[in-house]
Amino acid sequence: MLDPEFDDHKEDIQSSLERFEKMIHQQEDSFFDLDTLEQIAEHYFIQAKFDEALKACDLGLLHFPYTLELISLKAQILGELLQPEEALEIIENAILLFPSDIELILVKGSLLSQMNQHEASVHLFLEALENHEEKDEVYFRLGLSYLAWSKPREAVDMFKKSLEHNPENENALVELANALDEIGKIEESLPYYKNFIDQDPFSYTAWYNLGIAYSKLKQYEKAIDAYEYSLAIEPTFGSSLFNLGNTYMNLMDYPKAEEAYTLCLKHDEPNPELYCCLGASLERQKKFDEALSFYKESVKIDSLWDEGYYGLAVCLTELDKWFESLHFLKKALKLNETNPLYWTGLADVEAYLGNPVSADEAYQKSVELDSFFAPTWIKWAQLHYDLDDFEKSADIMLSAIDELPEEAELYYRSAIFLIKAGQFKEAFHFLESGLLLDYEKHVIMFDYFPNLDTQKAIFKLIQQYKK
Repeated sequence: MLDPEFDDHKEDIQSSLERFEKMIHQQEDSFFDLDTLEQIAEHYFIQAKFDEALKACDLGLLHFPYTLELISLKAQILGELLQPEEALEIIENAILLFPSDIELILVKGSLLSQMNQHEASVHLFLEALENHEEKDEVYFRLGLSYLAWSKPREAVDMFKKSLEHNPENENALVELANALDEIGKIEESLPYYKNFIDQDPFSYTAWYNLGIAYSKLKQYEKAIDAYEYSLAIEPTFGSSLFNLGNTYMNLMDYPKAEEAYTLCLKHDEPNPELYCCLGASLERQKKFDEALSFYKESVKIDSLWDEGYYGLAVCLTELDKWFESLHFLKKALKLNETNPLYWTGLADVEAYLGNPVSADEAYQKSVELDSFFAPTWIKWAQLHYDLDDFEKSADIMLSAIDELPEEAELYYRSAIFLIKAGQFKEAFHFLESGLLLDYEKHVIMFDYFPNLDTQKAIFKLIQQYKK
C-alpha cells in the first residue's frame, strides 16, 4: 500500500528496506510514498537483487502507472533478468506517451543491443545525438552498442567523444580502456585516466582503473602505486585490495599478496575467487595446510568452483596425499575438462601412483588443449623415459620442438633421449641446436649421464660451442 502524503514521515533507507522486506516476506501492511519506493527499487537494482527491485517497481507502478523513473528502471531490471522483449514492450508504450524523453530512448537502444539488433540500436542512438543535449551519455551508449556488435574500434571513437563532452564520465573512461585493450592499445587510455585524476585527484575509482591499465601493460610497480593511492583515499575499497593482491602475485611477492587478499576478505563480501586467490598466495609460500582451508571455503560457497578443487589437489599432492588429490582433480575436470593444467595435474598424480597408461592419456589431452606449455611436454617425455621407452620420449620432444622451436631445453632433452635410443647422429644435431640457442642449459645433460667417462666425452663436445 502507498500513501502519497508519507513525505511527512521521512525515514532512512535502511528502515524503509526493512519495512519493505517485512511486507513482502511476512505479508504485513505498510505505507510507502513514491520517492521511497523509487529509492528502494534503485537500491536493490544497484545490489543486483533484481527480483526485489522488480517488486518495488511493480508496487509503485500499481498506484502511479505513469512514473517515468519506475518505468525506465523496470525495463532495465527485466533486461538484467534476460527478458528484453517484455522490457522493450514497456519502453515502447512509454515512448508513445513521452516521445522526447531521453532516458527512455537510452534504455530502448540498450535493449535493442541486448537483443542483438545492433544496427537498429546504433541508428537509434545516432538519431538521439541530433535531438538531445545529453551527448556524452548518448555517445557512451553508442560505444557499448559497438562493443556488443564486436566493433571495438568504433567503440573507442564513441567513448572518446563521450569524454570530450564530459571528461568526468567515469563509466566512459572504464569502457574506453576495455575497448582499447581489445584492439591492443591499452596504453592510449593512460592520458585519459591521468587527465581525469588531475581534475579529481580524490577519485579512488579513477586511481583503481589506472592501476588496472598498468597491470594489463605489465607495469606492475606503477599499478601498485595506483592501487595504493586508491586505498589511501578509500582504505576499504575491496576491488583495489583484490587487484593489489593479484599484482603482488604477478611479482611473486606472495606475503604481500596474502596481506592484500586478507584485507579484502575483511572489507568485501566473501566469494570463491577471493578464497582461491588467498589460498594460492599461501600455497606459493608452502603453507599448504592454511591454503587448504581457504580452498575448502571456496568450494563450500560454490560447489561448482573448479579452481577450488584444483587448489585442494595441488596442496594435497605437496602433502603426499596422492589419492585424495586424485579425487579432487577428477572433480575439477568433471566441471571443466578444457583446462590443460588440470589434465597435467591428473597425469602427474597417475604417474606417481604407478598408472602410466592413464598418465600418458592425460598428458596427451593436456598438450592437445595447450601445445605451447613446455613443462607438460617435458613431463610427458619423462614418463616414457622412466619406462625405458626412449624412442617415444624422443618423439614427444620432437613434437614439442615443432610447437616451441625457441625452447633450448627441448633440444637438449631430445639429444639425451636419442643418445639413450642409440641414435647418435640425430642426437648430436639436436645437441648442437640447443648449444646455439642457449649454451648455459647444457648442464641438463649431466643429470642423465652420471658415468664420468660419458660426461667427459659430452663435455668435450660441448666445449667447442662455448663462446
